[in-house]
Amino acid sequence: MLTVLRSSWPLMLGILLIMTGNGLQGTLLGVRGSLEAINTYWMGLVMSAYFVGFLGGAQLTPILLRRVGHVRVFAALGSLVSAAFILYAVYINPVYWWFLRLLVGFCMSGLYVVAESWINDSTTSRNRGQALSLYTIMQMAGIVIGQLLLNLSDPGGYDLFVLISVLVSIAFAPILLSTNPAPVFQMARPMSLRELLKVSPLGCVGIFLMGGVYSALFGMASIYATEADMSIAQISYFTTSIYLGGLLLQYPIGWFSDRMDRRILIMIITALCTGFALLGVVAGAGGSPWFLIGVAFFIGGTANPLYPLLIAYTNDHLEYEQMASASGGLLFINGVGAMGGPVLVGYLMGWMGTHGFFVFIAVLTGMISFYSLYRMTQTDAIAVSETAPYIPLSGSSTQVATEIALDVMESELPQERKGAQGDSGAGAAR
Repeated sequence: MLTVLRSSWPLMLGILLIMTGNGLQGTLLGVRGSLEAINTYWMGLVMSAYFVGFLGGAQLTPILLRRVGHVRVFAALGSLVSAAFILYAVYINPVYWWFLRLLVGFCMSGLYVVAESWINDSTTSRNRGQALSLYTIMQMAGIVIGQLLLNLSDPGGYDLFVLISVLVSIAFAPILLSTNPAPVFQMARPMSLRELLKVSPLGCVGIFLMGGVYSALFGMASIYATEADMSIAQISYFTTSIYLGGLLLQYPIGWFSDRMDRRILIMIITALCTGFALLGVVAGAGGSPWFLIGVAFFIGGTANPLYPLLIAYTNDHLEYEQMASASGGLLFINGVGAMGGPVLVGYLMGWMGTHGFFVFIAVLTGMISFYSLYRMTQTDAIAVSETAPYIPLSGSSTQVATEIALDVMESELPQERKGAQGDSGAGAAR
């Protein structure tokens, strides 16, 4: 991995800084909204705008790349993101913020597509897996660092908004000045939703519901912590613990994923996540902040790895040549689910109090757990030797990162899975 870092450090450093700024942006906006007495429903709408923009960016960025190229798209989107971060502090209004969040989500999606395309083009089959792992680590590390930067200044002022703008602006310098050539853009056409649902009902339902969970954690955790009267330091630790749990527990869960029936693992992990969320409900806003920080660690640790786990499970029922197309459809389903998460959490928090945050997570993960159990009664398990390998991915990755993961996966697939449609049962509903 050190060899990969030496050859791609400008891109990895840029990703680290971008994710640091983006991670701080979401938390800072949530805290500032609560300090400005914007109600939770409006803040849920504001936070959901990011995911609306992200989904739109994933659809439109390929068109922009084919027309004007990677460098111009990257520079333009970066400039818009940097400007939007400063503009947040100019006018405190949820409608105004909604449009800025929409713009930020659109631009960040495009930036990820460009960065992941560069990774794919600058690596070989020999080191592509290491590059993808390093990219995922940089994403998660940047978000974690961003949460801790909340302690540097008063969220009620302007300094932190300036900081995130500066971080993102600096991030583009090493990337754009790099001598690596811009890649040629290619992306598989997404599989239709009807085909996906036929191939893997559990994969589709799980990805949709996990979109809501992920967006709730990413968009509403800081609002929950602020409404629960945590200090600024405790808010930063609460949000940090969610991503730190996801980073540390993703690899052990991936290890189990390659050694057992994934439906059982999905059921167990979602049941655990439901249990931890219910602990948060029981503890309530008046509970120990440190207990809630511990709960957040295990919720993040069980929720975040479910995204790549569900992708791997869906791939188990596809021939290799179908997987890239399926990844685009799954990302679309995940994005649709993510758009509604913050809105529903904001409504629940306004209706039943702060513990509505944990209630929402418990309900969605509980639904996945029960549905996993139901699917096990409908079909037989696939032999572990015939399953697709688990590849760690961040929930903020785009279809390009998933296609890189599939390229890495190809060398580990059983030989019969790489050929044309055969007797392996791909396409049967699971």
